[in-house]
Amino acid sequence: MKKFITSILAIMSLNSVFAQEHAILNHRHSKHVKLKSIDLGDCKWTEGFWADKFKIAEESMIPYMRSVLTGDVGHALNNFKIAARLKQGQHKGMRWHDGDFYKFMEAICYLYVQNGNKDLLQELDGYIEIIKKAQAEDGYLQTQIQLDNKVDRYENRKYHEMYNTGHFLTTACIHYRTTGKRNMLDLAIKHANLLYVQFMPDHKLLGRFGFNQTQIMGLVELYRTTQDERYLKLAEKFINNRGKYPVTEVSTTVGYPIGDMVQERTPLRKSKEAVGHAVLALYYYAGAADVYAETGEQALIDALDRLWMNVTDQKMYVTGAVGQTHYGASSNRDKIEEGFIDQYMMPNMTAYNETCANICNSMFSYRMLGLHGESKYADIMELVLYNSGLSGINLKGDRYYYANPLRVIKGSRDYSKMNTEFPTRQPYLECFCCPPNLVRTIAKVSGWAYSLSENGIAVNLYGGNKLSTKLLDGSKIEITQESNYPWDGAVKLTINKAKHTAFDVMLRIPNWAAGTSVKVNGVAIENAVVAGKFATLHRKWKKGDVITVDFPMDVYFVEGHSRIEEVRNQVAIKRGPVVYCLESADLPKEANIVDAYIKGDAKALKAEYKPNFLGGLTTISGEVLLRKDTPSNTMYSKVAKPMLETYKTQFVPYYSWSNRNNGKESEMSVFLPVIWK
Repeated sequence: MKKFITSILAIMSLNSVFAQEHAILNHRHSKHVKLKSIDLGDCKWTEGFWADKFKIAEESMIPYMRSVLTGDVGHALNNFKIAARLKQGQHKGMRWHDGDFYKFMEAICYLYVQNGNKDLLQELDGYIEIIKKAQAEDGYLQTQIQLDNKVDRYENRKYHEMYNTGHFLTTACIHYRTTGKRNMLDLAIKHANLLYVQFMPDHKLLGRFGFNQTQIMGLVELYRTTQDERYLKLAEKFINNRGKYPVTEVSTTVGYPIGDMVQERTPLRKSKEAVGHAVLALYYYAGAADVYAETGEQALIDALDRLWMNVTDQKMYVTGAVGQTHYGASSNRDKIEEGFIDQYMMPNMTAYNETCANICNSMFSYRMLGLHGESKYADIMELVLYNSGLSGINLKGDRYYYANPLRVIKGSRDYSKMNTEFPTRQPYLECFCCPPNLVRTIAKVSGWAYSLSENGIAVNLYGGNKLSTKLLDGSKIEITQESNYPWDGAVKLTINKAKHTAFDVMLRIPNWAAGTSVKVNGVAIENAVVAGKFATLHRKWKKGDVITVDFPMDVYFVEGHSRIEEVRNQVAIKRGPVVYCLESADLPKEANIVDAYIKGDAKALKAEYKPNFLGGLTTISGEVLLRKDTPSNTMYSKVAKPMLETYKTQFVPYYSWSNRNNGKESEMSVFLPVIWK
């Protein structure tokens, strides 16, 4: 009994010191956020697309990742054990492998808050105990440095110490919010305190150190959790330092590209163009959005608005993917890798589109959704989630793509010369940053489904779920959502509990959904429903009220901007938020994907839901025209009208491609040349 009372008092004390909040982004009290996060666990998927994906994450994705990262393949946990002197050996894996393990732990936290499995809690406690023993007395924690006697702390930023730090701090905050335990939070606080002492003073070398900016997001979340303003000030310091120091080759940059590659040539507040490594850039922008949420600095949000528009309007693929190339140059002609190049320069076959970058695109947009309260940001979140995010993992949940091109042609690339691009999904990627990033996103996406407005609730994402949360005034609200979205456009929301005074229910009408109808208790709403906007329903709601939404789910074509040379006179197929592709599995064996043309009549294409095909999805059937004469193998040749033959086929969602090839390379294309009537 004494032990029980002591535990209760400890929890009470914890809650009095830290205002315990349970959201992904703990900005309930952030003054410059219009749409705020619901608490984790308040929304649970019940049926349909995301319920199925969450189940796969629970039963396959996370268990498989556990077997990889805690064993001798991934070696991540072994690195912590060696640093903790619990095991003999040397550090293995990439320099950012600690961060991969933290993301895996974060995914487990999201799983725990949904299913309450105490075994997961014990598992996390076991990992945290090892991490505690690995952490240096002064709070330092980076296993690759601690196990390498030839490298000093913060000697060279290519070791990604700040990246590991950011995921460490973020995971610690999420762990605290989902479990109520502070055993990992205490370690994070200790580490952040060291970081403050080390990096807060001006220093021409250390001032350029934080190039992979996850630490900004982590520090802001730690500030929101503890209310220690030092962490917010340090987060802002890392933003202020970018572009402050001359771009010269100094000791902290040896062996890694500089300048635009790491967003240091131009200060953020003066930036107009997304440049360099796409993951570095988007983590940076997401962190800056978190800082703005607390400070309200106008110059910061102005820059973020410009950068978001530059990414989505000039450098983003139709799938929501970003990072056009593996190797290239910025507009300032700095060497870059895995990142942004010139606007409208959008190759298909060599498109890099790192899975992490795509996920970061949705993370940045989620924060912008909160800051501005505009539905266009949730449109990008949804676009990534259904397309370029999920394409990074197979349907079973145990094979991964790092890069996500929009066209694949057999024999066109020498994969033996590439370290992150593969012809088929891989059981393990030596650079393992993307898999846990994607899995943690799938595990937490229910936390993105709704947001809290000033006097109501916003529906950001659709799918079968139950919501039980509190509005910002503390009143309870419960909603049941029924839908087979995105395969079906019908959505039904039933109010199960609501306060007695009027409040808003905001429904996101996607930018593709012109013609959407909305009814309340069978009566069409009077206010206009506009595609690309929230439809706001303000009234006194009562138990049993029913909102029905009917999204038009027509098949339609998408063409690229006239400056995108790579897709001129080509179209992509979409239905709702889902982008489709043609895969060689749906063509004759002798056919090449580049010899397929689409007829310019979207009305001739028919959608069909197939519950037993590729995990249950909607395919689109129609005709393509296949070239029957043999094109010349010369670089350029004289051509007459090609011989074309009609072939009945089907198109599959882009995310589902490369799941029928039994480990063999297949061909695929999102864009197809079009022959108009």
